Amino acid sequence: MRTERSTDTSVVSPAQDASASFRSAVLVGLAALLVSRLAVLVGAGVRAAQLVADANKAELPRPRTATGFISEVLTSWDGRWYLEIVRAGYPRSIPPDVTYEQLEARAAFFPLYPTLVRLLDRLLPGGDTLAALFTNLVLSVVAVVLVGMLAQRWFDVDVARRAMVVFAVFPGSFVLSFAYSEALLLVLAAGCLLALHDQRWWLAGVLAGLATATRPNGIALVAACALASLLAIRARRQWRSLVAPALAPLGFIGFQWFLAHHTGERFAWFRVQREAWREGTSFGSTAVSNTFSFLTHPLASPTDALTAVTLVALGFALWALFRRPLPAAATAYVLVVIALMLVPATVTARPRFLFTAFPLAIATAAWWPRGERSQTWTLMLVASGAGLVGLTGLYGVFGAIP
Repeated sequence: MRTERSTDTSVVSPAQDASASFRSAVLVGLAALLVSRLAVLVGAGVRAAQLVADANKAELPRPRTATGFISEVLTSWDGRWYLEIVRAGYPRSIPPDVTYEQLEARAAFFPLYPTLVRLLDRLLPGGDTLAALFTNLVLSVVAVVLVGMLAQRWFDVDVARRAMVVFAVFPGSFVLSFAYSEALLLVLAAGCLLALHDQRWWLAGVLAGLATATRPNGIALVAACALASLLAIRARRQWRSLVAPALAPLGFIGFQWFLAHHTGERFAWFRVQREAWREGTSFGSTAVSNTFSFLTHPLASPTDALTAVTLVALGFALWALFRRPLPAAATAYVLVVIALMLVPATVTARPRFLFTAFPLAIATAAWWPRGERSQTWTLMLVASGAGLVGLTGLYGVFGAIP
């Protein structure tokens, strides 16, 4: 008997349905990113309003425009150093006892982000500042989507939707709009973890190698690649997986070699970190000390307050990770990022550093209660948005160490 093939085109396959659901989730994540970027602009506007008010009070002409003020905020702190590298490259020599007030201190900053900005500056009109901010605008969109893809692979579309929202509104996400290198690191790290999940070892190694040329904590991907490779070898004898951990540290090594060659000084980066930025090791004691200072004198130091709030958020996120475990490679990445955040003696736990441990946003989204207790989700998002505005404004007025 002849069977008639169905010509009903309205039937949607499960794969098509899942794809449509994920596209819908991505739209929600990008909407959250848009709202969060507006929050950053509001926070930067605090600085602009302050400068205008100061000029009016002193009966001086208004300096620059509101756009100029906001751009100044978004390129402050680390942004100043990255733009200095874009404009002048790395120093040929570094003076003895270098301080952060000397331009040679820019040798402490890794090269991949300013290299990308310099390339785009040649292609885009408007100058290097616009190129830097545009670069991070594009990278932030890519980062949100990659976080959603990871969450979907590890859990489901609902978790992906929530993870993208948490990622976008977390107070540390202010760095996505500043001329900082975190946005590039996040894209490379998320791409590397995706490649490890799919056992694409060469791609994972290349992305990790680029990440270790972007920021010091990119070295956490070496641990992620090494653990993923070890598990693949134990389970399936995939010796080719060793290419990932072999390639991962090459960015860091290459930058150290370049600086040594360029400045004529071995270990130049380590000396600049030690002398200009006073970065020793405290193994967490600075974070504990700052938190204790905040508890005893809560209004004395915004920097201490940031440390304490970051540690509270870290504890909560680790609890979520314990309840909803992530793949081993992602967990290794998170733990090394946290260790690198707590080890330094000067700049310790901060929202921006915790933000780079972005798989914690996925674990938080997976664990967060649903149903009758879902009201706490809304409260958390509102609190995060308020923190994002406040943190941007605080850094804009140089009220705390970022």
